[in-house]
Amino acid sequence: MKFVIAIIKPFKLDEVREVLAELGVAGMTVSEVKGFGRQKGQTEIYRGAEYSVNMLPKVKLEIAVSDDLAPKVVEAIRETASTQSIGDGKIFVLDLASTTRIRTGETDETAL
Repeated sequence: MKFVIAIIKPFKLDEVREVLAELGVAGMTVSEVKGFGRQKGQTEIYRGAEYSVNMLPKVKLEIAVSDDLAPKVVEAIRETASTQSIGDGKIFVLDLASTTRIRTGETDETAL
């Protein structure tokens, strides 16, 4: 099993969610987060005054998937979330040692 963590631009969330549902992803956790990468934030103008925003709003997706589905999920997120501009985000894939469904006690891939 794999644990896929993706940090994407907020306006791409619905598109990514729809594509993952088509792939058979049964569920995910979504969090609103803030951060920065290479772009180091951005400069904005408010009422004529320029100021720096160094933490940009992003969306964090956390998805547990089977080993065979993980590459498809990564590619789907990459293609769908891309705007071809800086700040599109990152995807991390971690090995997932164990999963347990609280309601039924099912474990590992049957719990996904």
